[in-house]
Amino acid sequence: MEFTFAHNNFNVLDLEKSLKFYEEALGLKEDHRKVAEDGSFILVYLTDGKTPHLLELTWLRDRKEAYNLGENEFHLAFLVDDYEAAHAKHK
Repeated sequence: MEFTFAHNNFNVLDLEKSLKFYEEALGLKEDHRKVAEDGSFILVYLTDGKTPHLLELTWLRDRKEAYNLGENEFHLAFLVDDYEAAHAKHK
């Protein structure tokens, strides 16, 4: 049996704001999306356009309160060709 990595997922409260953030901050663009027939959720898959790895953003229609991640430790790791410029952009 062989497993291959597919994607990471983050649940988001404001899908449009999150899409704008990931595009402006990291250059990620929408690859594809799935919208539930009943409108209860939207999954949007983002790509860097270079690797097969995807970031899935999940929006839930009925979720109104902010997500409290507490001690949940997770991260996304990116390589960058100009660390100083990237640091300045996000400072």
